[in-house]
Amino acid sequence: MFAVHLLAFHFTKLKEDQITKVDRFLHQLRLSDDVLQDVAARFQAEMLKGLARDTNPTAAVKMLPSFVRSLPDGSEKGEFLAVDLGGSQLRAHRVRVSDDGKQSSQLESKFYPTPKEVTQGNGAELFDYIADCLSDFMDTRNLKQKKVPLGFTFSFPCKQTKLDEGVLLEWTKHFRVRGVQGTDVVSSLHRALQKHQDIDVDVLALVNDTVGTMMTCGYDDPRCEVGLIIGTGTNACYMEEMRHISLVEGDEGRMCINTEWGAFGDDGALDDLRTEFDRELDLGSLNPGKQLFEKMISSLYLGELVRLILLKMTKEGLLFNGKVSAALLTKGKIEMKHVSAMEKYKEGLSNTREILTELKLFPSEEDCVAVQHVCTIVSFRSANLCAATLAAILTRLRDNKKLLRMRTTVGIDGGLYKTHPRYAQRLHKVLRRLVPTCDVRFVLSRSGSGRGAAMVTAVALRLAAQRRRLDAALAPFLLPPSTLQQVRDSMRAELEYGLKREAQGQATVKMLPTYVRGMPDGTEKGKFLALDLGGTNFRVLLVKIKSGRRRSVQMYNKIFAIPLEIMQGTGEELFDHIVQCIADFLDYMGIKGARLPLGFTFSFPCRQTSIDKGTLVGWTKGFKATDCEGEDVVDMLREAIRRRNEFDLDIVAVVNDTVGTMMTCGYEDPNCEIGLIAGTGTNVCYMEDMKNIETVEGNEGKMCINTEWGAFGDNGCIDHIRTKYDREVDEGSLNPGKQRYEKMTSGMYLGEIVREILIDLTKQGLLFRGHISESLRKRGIFETKFLSQIESDRLALLQVRRVLQHLGLDSTCEDSIIVKEVCAAVSTRAARLCGAGLAAVLEKRRQDRGVERLQITVGVDGTLYKLHPHFSRILQETVKELAPQCDVTFMLSEDGSGKGAALITAVAKRLTEGMFN
Repeated sequence: MFAVHLLAFHFTKLKEDQITKVDRFLHQLRLSDDVLQDVAARFQAEMLKGLARDTNPTAAVKMLPSFVRSLPDGSEKGEFLAVDLGGSQLRAHRVRVSDDGKQSSQLESKFYPTPKEVTQGNGAELFDYIADCLSDFMDTRNLKQKKVPLGFTFSFPCKQTKLDEGVLLEWTKHFRVRGVQGTDVVSSLHRALQKHQDIDVDVLALVNDTVGTMMTCGYDDPRCEVGLIIGTGTNACYMEEMRHISLVEGDEGRMCINTEWGAFGDDGALDDLRTEFDRELDLGSLNPGKQLFEKMISSLYLGELVRLILLKMTKEGLLFNGKVSAALLTKGKIEMKHVSAMEKYKEGLSNTREILTELKLFPSEEDCVAVQHVCTIVSFRSANLCAATLAAILTRLRDNKKLLRMRTTVGIDGGLYKTHPRYAQRLHKVLRRLVPTCDVRFVLSRSGSGRGAAMVTAVALRLAAQRRRLDAALAPFLLPPSTLQQVRDSMRAELEYGLKREAQGQATVKMLPTYVRGMPDGTEKGKFLALDLGGTNFRVLLVKIKSGRRRSVQMYNKIFAIPLEIMQGTGEELFDHIVQCIADFLDYMGIKGARLPLGFTFSFPCRQTSIDKGTLVGWTKGFKATDCEGEDVVDMLREAIRRRNEFDLDIVAVVNDTVGTMMTCGYEDPNCEIGLIAGTGTNVCYMEDMKNIETVEGNEGKMCINTEWGAFGDNGCIDHIRTKYDREVDEGSLNPGKQRYEKMTSGMYLGEIVREILIDLTKQGLLFRGHISESLRKRGIFETKFLSQIESDRLALLQVRRVLQHLGLDSTCEDSIIVKEVCAAVSTRAARLCGAGLAAVLEKRRQDRGVERLQITVGVDGTLYKLHPHFSRILQETVKELAPQCDVTFMLSEDGSGKGAALITAVAKRLTEGMFN
């Protein structure tokens, strides 16, 4: 027993001594976590260089765009071919992808040798060989009678400008084919395939093997957004935000970036970490000075690195009694398979002895222990360095997503990772230390280079089909200039028609006289009350107007809610609620005893016979209070005040909010004579010459006309531009068949149009994996504010996804892109249509004045115009396009419904007093 313990102690001591000896000799290859964090930081800097247009030409890490814009979503289907060139064999694959509810793929493969005369010959011979192999494969699978799409896995650095085009930058590994570098490899393969008249193959995608690995794993795991190869060569790819890739046009969505990290350090960034053995290995390689990081990591080089270390240690008398064999002097005699065998847990030492003996080195027990540890240090350095650069990629992904902690999947392939006994374990362990905020799952790729190329091709076909269907759905929203001109001309005709006495009953654009006959002139003064009713809230305001040199307007207001049951109850209940709110405000301000002049902003179509009389034509914006339509709303307010019998008010004017907007801006700019609302509803008013208003007596001066243009098209004149989605929204509204123009242009309805489109696209399988969620079925889920947020230039797609998640919609990045595009199409059409309508009003004013060019200001209000990121710009551009002889200043209104009502009241008082003085 004692002898056994003595022997064990001796072996342990022997092992410790040998390990210490090797550790001292190879101390430069042992990298601390601090060093690895520094490597990760260096690699992050190199990634930024590669992504930027200005620095990419000189960057070592090229960060090549792959033009793969989406991961598989499970709906891919079909039969595909794949050819894989990049290792010791050429592989041909047939892949069948099914979406029959099982989401499965079947792979059939055949392997062909890549002899030296092919890998180091000329380009024509290489591609002819590939085409010959593919033809043979198709023959064995009875595919020569079919037209089959093909994905070409080409595992060398290529600069791509589209998915099916790639210019070889340089050969790596053991390939040195003449006449290929700097040429498009897809075109070369296509020319070779054309020589085979009996096959019909369409090369749709050029794929790097790393990208193929990610796509293969992404088919099974939607979280997979990184691909990693650790084998003969090494590389990584990941999904980058388009807004960060200045090499490619466009900011929306993501694209897979092929980092080509094997070249990390080619610019000297790793010189302080490279050892004399790394330098010696590089000088003896086929490509000195290139792929320096790969030469520190991949299995093609690790065996040679071990040989160079053992050679020096032997020469220095540290191994084999200083006796060097001819085999140890021979390049390539130690391969990665030998290194892996020597590192095996139980049989490693016996394997080591056997391998060294084959090299004629006759090792001692001490030699075997030392050599095994050399192998461990070399392979562990490889895993450590790989973990550092992978940590940099994961950190970038997490930062792009603005997450504190991230869960993701890495698809991985390569013989070194798969077959080395401890490589994967070491990589995972170090990675956890370097990025503790990333929960990473590693998934082994199943024939990534073959199945992955097919997946890229399948995804490309899916995206192309989706694009066609999406374009078809959104095409009706893309209004060409000729259509907008027709809308402008139709609006102009309706404006003229509405002004005629005999047409008043039939006109859809009612052109309602407001009896506002003048604009502010700066002499207005006094205290006024203003009421504002037009949405789900009701406001009461006290407005103090000062004239003269210290001209100013001060406002005090209080907001009251209008419950749905009041909005859609009886007229008496509605006006009693309004008077209750007024009473609360008068108490709040301490002015209940004062009989102040009042302006009533009533933002619904009214036919007025004087400035203080307005008969409601019809409710809009969700109001449906009974016994109001056809009644004078001022009389209904007075009756409610009498019923309460607490206070009295001097109701001077009933005002539309659009008119209030014009008056507010007119107070600041005398050139303002048009008011525009683009918000929950939409409307326009303008100062019309009295001689043109047949519905009002008198020809002198001007009067503001409230067009109520929201009803434009109720007679069918714009039915040719209404889509099926507009009709669905109309049918589901409270007033079917009415306010058709408003339902195409106002914030209250745009979100509902978007919702109908999203439902249709989801039914077609283009969104949300074909699942219509309960939240998407709910009317009103898309408010204007969400459209504005989704379309914001400052909002990354990740944040768009968060908006959609807030709405209960589980979306992918691709879903977010489509939703953003849908929102843009709907809001752009709204702005263009609104601009066309405004152009009609502007041209009418220009022609009525008889001027060549019209200088005019438009007062504007409404959340859609103010808050939407693009609406105002598109509207203004459309106006310039359709009314080129009008120089228009757009002026944002400051509380047109409140301040405007007070100013109208003040102007009315001024004009009335002027008549009696």
